Amino acid sequence: MKTTGTKKQAYRGSRINHAVKIDAWLVVPSLLLLASGLVMVGSASIAVAESNGVSSYYYLLRHLIYILLGLGLASAFRVVPIAFLERISRPLMWLSALVLLLVFIPGIGKTVNGSARWISLGFVNFQVVEAVKVMVIIYMAGYLVRKAELVKVRFFDTLKPLMLAAMLTAILLMQPDMGSAAVITAIVGGMVWLAGAAWRHIIMLGMLALPVFGVAAMEPYRLKRIVSFMNPWADPFASGFQLTQALIAVGRGEIFGVGLGASIQKLFYLPEAHTDFIFAVLAEEFGLLGVIFILSLYMLLVTRIMIVGLMAHRIGRHFAGNVAYGIGLWIGLQALVSIGVNLGVLPTKGLTLPLISSGGSSVLMTLLALGIVFRIRYELDRDKPMKVARMPNTAGVSR
Repeated sequence: MKTTGTKKQAYRGSRINHAVKIDAWLVVPSLLLLASGLVMVGSASIAVAESNGVSSYYYLLRHLIYILLGLGLASAFRVVPIAFLERISRPLMWLSALVLLLVFIPGIGKTVNGSARWISLGFVNFQVVEAVKVMVIIYMAGYLVRKAELVKVRFFDTLKPLMLAAMLTAILLMQPDMGSAAVITAIVGGMVWLAGAAWRHIIMLGMLALPVFGVAAMEPYRLKRIVSFMNPWADPFASGFQLTQALIAVGRGEIFGVGLGASIQKLFYLPEAHTDFIFAVLAEEFGLLGVIFILSLYMLLVTRIMIVGLMAHRIGRHFAGNVAYGIGLWIGLQALVSIGVNLGVLPTKGLTLPLISSGGSSVLMTLLALGIVFRIRYELDRDKPMKVARMPNTAGVSR
């Protein structure tokens, strides 16, 4: 009888183990952002497609294909154990540096609009920095687990990951891609801070990083962007053209917007309307209500990802928690910078809006990262009932 009871208990544990619920707080905002992206890419890219001599729905169909491929990647990483990612985390920082250097190799690297940020995969170009963001997050998660106590008290152990981030920043500034360099530095700094590093160390590191980006900003074309950002109307037809057109689009939207497809600024007035400045088109067509809706979705998604990280830390899965924190910081910071650029509160940077902008590399890697978050959530749900099932049944013990 005792053996039979044990078998029944094991069966119950196994059955509970497979009854894992879908986290609607992750799924719903992700799907709504993807759907919003499809609508906006379709609306903002028609004029661009026609001017390039391709089908009106060329960019929409391409974006849809990338979404489907990204969902496939997310599904693949949904079944990759987080423990495997931890085992391979150590070499990823150096691997990410090597990947970034590929863009400078003739025949492999691809230069677009004066920037060497892509590698040619034959039929498509891939922006390698998007993959590097994922690799940096996984490396940092492993480093912060290995140095968990030292990071809190020793300045050198806090400085070390920032030194590696500085190496990546130097390579990115050579491409040049200051926007991605700033995002990666912010992710690394944010993960170190969330790991419990001392405030004095964080402030010192910030003081060390600011001069680096200050010197980088002195490049003539970057300096021109900063000056035009301060007063874009001083030169609205040259250095301030992008920002003034974006602000006109946002202003035309008012409260309710001009309606889907009715944007004027996307008709060759606003450059990169379906990529970097898609949020301005969204604000024009859907107004303040559309802006609030998108901001709410990002807030909900990022908050839930951070909660998943907190849940992982509470049960001792620190690597998984750090990965979730890093992905939440990445999506949140990049969305914040992209929206800030479109609204004129930040200098112009070539950053896509996660899950919305047309950009195959960004869509693929963002969905892959979300697949990792879903895996973390799955493991939390899977292992929790297993612990309950293993608890001894003491209800019938005599006293």
